[in-house]
Amino acid sequence: MLNTSPADTTQTAHATDSAATRLAAVKRRIREACEAVGRPVDSVSLLAVSKTWEASRVRELAALGQLAFGENYLQEALAKIADCAAAQSATAGPVPLQWHFIGPIQSNKTRPIAEHFHWVHSIEREKIAARLSEQRPEPLPPLQVCVQVNVSGEASKSGCAPGEAVALALAVARLPRLHLRGLMAIPEPTDDMTLQRARFAALRGLFEEIASALDGQDRPAADRFDTLSMGMSDDLEAAIAEGATIVRVGTALFGRRPVAIRPLP
Repeated sequence: MLNTSPADTTQTAHATDSAATRLAAVKRRIREACEAVGRPVDSVSLLAVSKTWEASRVRELAALGQLAFGENYLQEALAKIADCAAAQSATAGPVPLQWHFIGPIQSNKTRPIAEHFHWVHSIEREKIAARLSEQRPEPLPPLQVCVQVNVSGEASKSGCAPGEAVALALAVARLPRLHLRGLMAIPEPTDDMTLQRARFAALRGLFEEIASALDGQDRPAADRFDTLSMGMSDDLEAAIAEGATIVRVGTALFGRRPVAIRPLP
């Protein structure tokens, strides 16, 4: 039998309490942001960004009802997915976790992403989308995907240029094993809420342009196109004000990441 010291028990309880407190605080921020602009609270989903955090931290949040998690680093993510699946199987966990890939995608990484993830938010090239479609296993449902747009024009940021977004989205929508769900952006950080909103509004404008184009070409694809993945710990209020349907939150849920951690891509 596993021996657990009082100190271990106290530490575990404290970690769980902290996770519960942080999750409640983020949900409160989402609720208040929705109320401020007259949106239903259930129109915004929370994606917990668990990159660089161990599987035990994912399981803490899953036990509190948070089931969607975002990962950037493939090798780390695959180990975490397997760990969490094994833990759920051992404890008869009631609901499987949903895994979202949100980092840059190299061509040699598309197969495991297509095989193990439910969503991909970071498509910036048609070649990557085509490989994901070709490599998505037939028994699985289509992969839910977003096109990533570099709305702030940073050379260091991933994402297609805004002027390329419509053509890329329409090309992705035609691929058979993908369901185009929307757009994603990671704007340059700023404390200026007016600038935050302007960048998110630019993504929303592209979203509306693509939705209109899909409506004239492919009604099923147009009906599925419903997602604006934008907003993180420091700017989720601005994102929700401009129409975000998924906010990707890491720091506010897990805390600051150790600078020394550099996972494999």
